[in-house]
Amino acid sequence: EFNESIPPELRHGQAMHQVVGLKGREQVSFTYQVQAAQRGYYRLGPLRLSTGDLFGFAARQRGLLAADYLTVYPRIIPLTQLGLPSRLPFGTIASTQRLFEDPARPMGVRDYRSGDSLRQINWKVSAHTRDLVVKTFQPAISLETAVLLNLHRDDYEARDWRTTTEWAIVTAASLAAHLINQRQPVGLITNGVDPLLGAGAAEGPDFDEVSGRLLRRAAPDGAARAGALTDVPPPILPRNGRAHLMKVLERLARIEVERTAPFAQWATSACIHLSWGVTILAITAFGDEATCQALHRLLRAGFNPILIAVEPDYNFNLVRERARGLGFRAYNVARLRDLDPWRRPRRQVPV
Repeated sequence: EFNESIPPELRHGQAMHQVVGLKGREQVSFTYQVQAAQRGYYRLGPLRLSTGDLFGFAARQRGLLAADYLTVYPRIIPLTQLGLPSRLPFGTIASTQRLFEDPARPMGVRDYRSGDSLRQINWKVSAHTRDLVVKTFQPAISLETAVLLNLHRDDYEARDWRTTTEWAIVTAASLAAHLINQRQPVGLITNGVDPLLGAGAAEGPDFDEVSGRLLRRAAPDGAARAGALTDVPPPILPRNGRAHLMKVLERLARIEVERTAPFAQWATSACIHLSWGVTILAITAFGDEATCQALHRLLRAGFNPILIAVEPDYNFNLVRERARGLGFRAYNVARLRDLDPWRRPRRQVPV
């Protein structure tokens, strides 16, 4: 007889408790499927096993197979292009911005103009044509990015904060995956809570018996308010590569909404470890005045903030104008169709 413990959110309708009869030296294998419908960090098991004979002649033996753990990553929506601006001069993404040209991406030659550097002169072609020509290079940008994800509970509408914050996490995962696929460095900074890294994590993780999801240990009395930000996970600084993307997705799989610190108060101090010129994708609920002023402070500090509001806002044109006046872009991404401009392939114009 064996009994496997499976979280309810992962069950696929199969029976996890069975009794089987075995002949001498016979073996039986048991397999089951799980459905990864909800992101999270789950415990599979333990599996409890007991053996004996039908008539009770042999002593009953019991065994236990230790639990294992499963990470369900958040949903990733494939994106094709973002068109985000960057302050960093060189990189690997082709750009239409003519402010910087990448010397590693030669494109051709043109006639010499007054003021051109002598280092750009193509001497071989100039000798062949008997006219001075200079090298031209394809413009490119380096989009080093940090996703600034706001998961402060009170910053979201009370009636549907669970749905909206889950959509914010999906948006963050999709943006990070797209940029990593473009070979760009991406980091993650959030004021949510990672139960695996929070208080009491050294004692082992706790799991909800109903849903099977990872639980955050309750803070001691009197320390809850003082430790509002102590359980905020450390930032994941921008790096590139698939292994780094898995690290970001694991954090997004476990992260939970909590009353930590409002976005407007937390955003500036959260980015102090970032380098100058980093693009900050600020994913939050609304683009109110306090949020825009916080992003403007990041702009003045040398960063390139971009507001991505995930709550529906029918007056978002006012937010967009406010953001433009403060020097940054703003997008309202409240549903899947709002991502269409980033999901459609770029049109190829014949030359």
